[in-house]
Amino acid sequence: MNTEARNWPCIATAPFGLEGLAAGELKRLGMAEVKAEPGGARFTAASPEKILLCNLRLRMADRVLIILAEKPCRTFEELFQLVSEIPWETLVSPEGKYNVSGKCARSQLMSVRDCQAIAKKAIIERLRRRTGRTVFPERAEPYPIEVSLHGDVARIALDTSGDALNRRGYRTWNGEAPLRETLAAALVELSPWRPGMRLYDPCCGTGTLLIEAAWRAAHRAPGLTRAFACEAFPAFREVDAASLRASLSAECDLGRIGEIAGSDIDPEAVALAEKHVRQAGLRGLIGLQTLPLQELRLEGEPGVFLCNPPYGERLGDRKSGQAVCRALAQLQKRHPGWALCAISSDPMFERIYGRRADKKRRLYNGRLECEFMVFGARERG
Repeated sequence: MNTEARNWPCIATAPFGLEGLAAGELKRLGMAEVKAEPGGARFTAASPEKILLCNLRLRMADRVLIILAEKPCRTFEELFQLVSEIPWETLVSPEGKYNVSGKCARSQLMSVRDCQAIAKKAIIERLRRRTGRTVFPERAEPYPIEVSLHGDVARIALDTSGDALNRRGYRTWNGEAPLRETLAAALVELSPWRPGMRLYDPCCGTGTLLIEAAWRAAHRAPGLTRAFACEAFPAFREVDAASLRASLSAECDLGRIGEIAGSDIDPEAVALAEKHVRQAGLRGLIGLQTLPLQELRLEGEPGVFLCNPPYGERLGDRKSGQAVCRALAQLQKRHPGWALCAISSDPMFERIYGRRADKKRRLYNGRLECEFMVFGARERG
């Protein structure tokens, strides 16, 4: 890849079912040539600053990778040559750590370890030829490099994110049944809730859904207070990251957050939720209480219930999960006009709930195949 070129080919990786949502985010950020595909959404960025903006702004993607090379490779020699053609001397520091990860699927080169070793050897050989150095101590900043082979097509990419984008910084403990921040943001997006409407999570756990909704309402960039690997890359040294963060910080308006609240039967989970709310900068803006589902009664204008209830596999008690499902059905009956949205891996959820969902979408919570269901979908204005 020519680093002087105007456009940087990239991919924002995303789990199955969220690729289209990631593509929508990229379009709203003004990225060009956006196209969803299995595993993420491709796009071109006009500058390193735009790539950093994606890292700061994306809510539902896992990582942002710069695609350095991509072509068929059926032998290790072809892979070595492909990696050798990349101008590493303009992309990395000779003192840096070259952390090569790999993955292979339906490729003739099925040894991930060998692909990693060959790629790293090619990087060092290229740097040795172009810089004249003989020693590469790997003691400075890390450069996460991904070698991916799918159907004999090799893709070499530089991971600009470092830690995955779900690492927002507000969650210091996952609790018993964690929901990744990126998936939580996707559930908020897929629900009929929109900023200005009431939102309530009756199984709030450690508060992730509520925080993601509040940040969306406030237009708060999820990566605002964390660092990204690309900030140490040579090509990004001219990016004024501090000014970009200051601009995004100025866009955040906590006054936009409406009525967002939740409860849980577990007081320890609620205590963690309160801690995470504080760490997210939302103290006093999200209401939390310890309360069983059966006792929850809300007055006033209808809104949206959004939750990640226990569903057997994750807590080891399917009967308990199904009891929660029945309690959710009763909760909605007690609140006419409210929509209820839930994610579950239990194929019996709708039958136990007592009705078919108005909308469904297949997603994955970690490795669990789930359905995200909306009962009583409200019109979005």
